[in-house]
Amino acid sequence: MAKLILCMVILSFTMISTFQAPSLTQAKQVDVFSPLHTLITEDPILEGAIAGVSIRSASNGDLLYSYNGDLSLTPASNLKLFTAASALASLGPDYSFQTELFTDGKVRRNEIKGNVYFVGHGDPTLRVNDIERMAKTLKKQGIQSITGDLIADDSWYDDVRYSVDLPWSDETAYYGAQISALTVSPDKDFDAGTVTIEVSPGQKNQKAEISIFPNTDFVTLINKTNTVSTDEESELTISRTHGKNEVIVEGTISYKALPIKEWVAVWDPTSYSLSVLKKALKQQGIKVKGRERKGVKPNHSKMLLTHQSIPLKEILIPFMKNSNNTHAEMLVKEMGKAHKQSGSWEAGLEVEKQTLTSLGIDVENMYLRDGSGISHVNAIQANSVTDLLYKSQSQAWFSSFYNSLPVAGVKEKKIGGTLRNRMKEEPLKENVVAKTGTLTNVSSISGYLTLSDGNKLIFSILMNHLKDEEQGKLLEEKILSVIAQTTL
Repeated sequence: MAKLILCMVILSFTMISTFQAPSLTQAKQVDVFSPLHTLITEDPILEGAIAGVSIRSASNGDLLYSYNGDLSLTPASNLKLFTAASALASLGPDYSFQTELFTDGKVRRNEIKGNVYFVGHGDPTLRVNDIERMAKTLKKQGIQSITGDLIADDSWYDDVRYSVDLPWSDETAYYGAQISALTVSPDKDFDAGTVTIEVSPGQKNQKAEISIFPNTDFVTLINKTNTVSTDEESELTISRTHGKNEVIVEGTISYKALPIKEWVAVWDPTSYSLSVLKKALKQQGIKVKGRERKGVKPNHSKMLLTHQSIPLKEILIPFMKNSNNTHAEMLVKEMGKAHKQSGSWEAGLEVEKQTLTSLGIDVENMYLRDGSGISHVNAIQANSVTDLLYKSQSQAWFSSFYNSLPVAGVKEKKIGGTLRNRMKEEPLKENVVAKTGTLTNVSSISGYLTLSDGNKLIFSILMNHLKDEEQGKLLEEKILSVIAQTTL
């Protein structure tokens, strides 16, 4: 009995000793973040939802506040932080992409006697005007005709066009564009694999006027619209038939409405790119006697010319500022190709995890399904996000990473990005530099916050199961406003 009592006393002492009172520093932190904790636990926007919030010191990485910080949550586009950091670390800020023209024949006088290969190496920023310049260069070289076929070679990556969890409903949207090593953008935002559709009012009770860029026969437009009186609202839908490049515009547009512009993802961006080249050659008076098709450039082929992309550090600006999904997925495949000779999601995500590990990030409990964050199956932790943001600061490429993040309240798209119309007032305007994320029932934001005293905090807010993800953005601003008033 005495032994039993003695054992119980020892056990009780051991248990009590593990629950020590917090230090003065810890107690101060609890007090400082008390208003934040109250907001997170009591705001009705989070009723039935779940949030993970993490705050670190930017100067030493100390974890100052964590609410569900180690809970795995769907990050939406906050996953792009991991993709961008991994690409910079594994490829380098000055990494670039080549798009080339080869021939398996010989050039005789003004004629290429053989096939011409249009070879893509994953440039996410190739534009229509770049292809037109390639055609002009051929013209300047004196080329007037090509006796063989015009062949698109996209073999640099595999032929899997969609990430594993992309919903069918997103296939026609610009953010769900197919992934190819040879793709082209119609605009300066580099929305690869898309065309722009512009709908303007026609005469009353007549069909609307519809234009497409680039103006290509590759896409067929079906106009099922009607122009209505000014007191009626425009109700338009723009869709593409699955498996075809048949774009259907239907509904009504008000007589005095401004033009409506939409980006539509094409089916088969490789063939789309080839059609743009064919038209550019025709505009330069270069005749192609053969047909258009896909194939792989023979090893003995001779290079005719090459186009080099802007460096990765510049690609990151439209990628991260505008949250470009296509760029994210192409970078994942490029990491796989560069390090494992396989331009696939599987290889690329493996390289990404290895790279993150080398940066000191614990990937054990992460689940990565893509590079963009479009999958609801992706799972990361808020504490891991802030850990990445802290450890990235010591890397040589950090300035490229930091400069790619949206800046709150700055109207210029190349600076404000997805935050240009948010947090437009003090103390958050220009003091929040962060990546946003949105999916159905998901909202997230992670980045850097400069306080009034000049100190900087690192934060991550991941919210899942929201009734309305737009309401989540309002709560993010509330949370950041409270953090901004913190005095450490």
